Amino acid sequence: MVDLKQLARRIFHETLAAINIPLTMQRNLLHEGSLLRCGALSIDLSQFTKVRVVAVGKAAHAMLDGLRVSLPRDVSFAGIASAPVAPANPHPDIQYFVGGHPIPNEDSWNAAKAILEMLSACDNQTLVFFLLSGGGSALVELPLDPLLTLADMQQIHRVLIGCGAPIEAINTVRKHISAVKGGRLATAANLATKITLAVSDVPAGKEWALASGPTLPDPTRLSDMEKVLDEYALRDKFPDAFHRWVARSALTETPKAGDPAFENAHFSILLGLDNLFHPAHGAAEGAGCITCCDNATDDWSVERAAEYLLAQLEELHVNNPRRCVAVIADGEVSSPITGNGIGGRNAAFVLSCVEKIAGKNIVVLSAGTDGIDGNSPAAGAVADGETLARAHALGLDPRNAFQRSDAYTFFNRLDDAIISGPTGNNLRDLRVLIAAPDAEAFSGEI
Repeated sequence: MVDLKQLARRIFHETLAAINIPLTMQRNLLHEGSLLRCGALSIDLSQFTKVRVVAVGKAAHAMLDGLRVSLPRDVSFAGIASAPVAPANPHPDIQYFVGGHPIPNEDSWNAAKAILEMLSACDNQTLVFFLLSGGGSALVELPLDPLLTLADMQQIHRVLIGCGAPIEAINTVRKHISAVKGGRLATAANLATKITLAVSDVPAGKEWALASGPTLPDPTRLSDMEKVLDEYALRDKFPDAFHRWVARSALTETPKAGDPAFENAHFSILLGLDNLFHPAHGAAEGAGCITCCDNATDDWSVERAAEYLLAQLEELHVNNPRRCVAVIADGEVSSPITGNGIGGRNAAFVLSCVEKIAGKNIVVLSAGTDGIDGNSPAAGAVADGETLARAHALGLDPRNAFQRSDAYTFFNRLDDAIISGPTGNNLRDLRVLIAAPDAEAFSGEI
């Protein structure tokens, strides 16, 4: 019989290996002489006296590498980068910060100050590249109200990520209290020509949610923020400094479409949903699985997503009983923090499947392509039909672990945590569900 857990891990790692950010940038940024092309956009680099770069996100270092090899050799740039880890090969003239994630730290704060200072010196002869990827909301942060401290902003971020709201709602709040989100980096470089290149971990059509949309017009309004605060009962959990700011009626609206800062701004997605689905689908089919991709569960609760995807897997199995079948899903599921344990939404999703697949020849894997799952050192976890029995033999209770938000500890004890370390990438979370054929034979190779 095929080892389904080994197969699921192999699909995940083959998918990661297929995502090459520097090579993708080389393919998308083409130059002939001083003329730089990115899709339909053509820019004459000779028109600018200086080039500046802001690289923010989990893929910041790889994107900087890609930009360096994509630009003509005689074009130099300086700038600022904030990522969760220090660069292995730092670029000269780049000031690096190791920002906090998922909670901003002092480097997140200092990076925001440095970026705003640099952008304030940009004029109409400046070209600014914004290299954005997931995680940017925490890696660069500064409040609009100078009376809010780093500790205040850390408390706000902590409350938001633990409240169970979808990322779109969380970012609606973040954008309205931050000096660097919701289009405000574009307005900070008002006169400059701005090119944003993105490695996206958000759904298509919601690009303004990536890193809380620092260079795009914000479609949400203060009234939307108020609704989020009420719906998720957040007001009493926010710091007093926030309430004093609201009481002064000092909150201002985010920049909208039509703002002059966006007239000379361009946005391009380099890697997105398709770049995750295609290699994952290919890896699963290459192993002999009949495979379907499903992205319907984005922002669903882990329980609802688990029920839905397992039902999809069962239907695929019923229609192909003598073949190994797989369902590939992406996106972020919602898992409110209800305890003080270690873990994240990926391990929580797998944990919610443990009892549902007990005794069945099914495996479930969920992992972040960034290699990070919540506050754990893992990317996610994997489970199969024997996981529940193995857990009980060790005195582990999946329901109790779920309630304590301690999914990582549960799977680490079983040696089923997926630990890759930071990957330098961040498209979306990847879920792989596989059911073995009814017959003993398996048509692929392991």
